[in-house]
This record gives sequence, structure tokens and C-alpha cells, in this order.
Amino acid sequence: MMTPQDIAEERRQLRRMRMVSLLEGCTLLLLVFVAVPLKHLAGWPIATRIMGPVHGLAFVLYVWMLIQTVSGGGWSRGETVRMVMAAFIPFGAFLNERALARRQAALAPAV
Repeated sequence: MMTPQDIAEERRQLRRMRMVSLLEGCTLLLLVFVAVPLKHLAGWPIATRIMGPVHGLAFVLYVWMLIQTVSGGGWSRGETVRMVMAAFIPFGAFLNERALARRQAALAPAV
């Protein structure tokens, strides 16, 4: 049985994971739908030279947060796979964020 402190910490972790998921998803969309077309259609390679590392950093942060979140326990293999796949699919992070929000909301009545 989880203590109220455990529940509060899990809610905080889910909130952090949701924020990082949105950050990673936004940087992926900017890279794929803004920077890459600017590079190839407008001849501005600086767009990907800037946005590539920004997204790379966001991706590494996402993976780090994913490891922290899942290592706390209580995650099925399917949920873990969904969160990993969300990082590679445009708009996947937004679906992932909604699933994390539902999980976070499920903890709310227990506090």
C-alpha cells in the first residue's frame, strides 16, 4: 500500500514526465516540420544545426525521465513501450502526455 507521501511523489514525477514529454514532442515537431523544410527548401542549413542539438538534448532528457519514472515500478511492459515509441513518432508525445495525465488524475482521489 502506498503512503500519502509516495502518492504525492508519484504525482510530482508524473507531472515532470508530462512536461518533458511535451518538450520533446514540440522540439521534434519543430525539427521535422520547420527546420528540415527550411534546410531543404529554403537553403538554410543553420535551421537544423540549431534545432538538431536542441531536440537531441530534449530527447536525452526524455529518456532520463522515462528511466526514472518507470524504475519507480507499477508500469506494465505495454505502457513502457508506448512511452518509448512516443519519442520517435511525431505527435506521439502529445498522446503520451494525455495517458500520463490520466494516470496522474487516477492518483488524485487517493491524496
